[in-house]
Amino acid sequence: MSREKIATGRAYEDKVLHGAGVVVSGRTLYTSGLTSRDAEGNIVGKGDMAAQIRQAFANLGDVLRAAGADYAKVVKYTIYVTDIDAYLREGRNARPFMVDKPGSTLVEVRRLADPDLMVEVEAVAALD
Repeated sequence: MSREKIATGRAYEDKVLHGAGVVVSGRTLYTSGLTSRDAEGNIVGKGDMAAQIRQAFANLGDVLRAAGADYAKVVKYTIYVTDIDAYLREGRNARPFMVDKPGSTLVEVRRLADPDLMVEVEAVAALD
């Protein structure tokens, strides 16, 4: 798999966790939206954005490993949140998963599949 980061040269790009774009070749994994549910399907961190971010990304890690990948293979995240201000305050919890500046989109939505869910993450990963 080849991976080429795209940069426009804007100073802002050095300050954020994501890149402007990524060009890849090879097999691709598209995940479903992953939320903060534990192995039994219970919501982790009701009312706690930081806990939900960590659990959603941990669940994504399980999917990546099952496909033979890891966070470094992610080339694009789409993150849906019910409170963008809370996410921006707690976004540091996503930092360990933003490896090599993947593309990223953050979208505030009115609600997710369960009213206690605050964050849902989906990813596109380039596999070897």
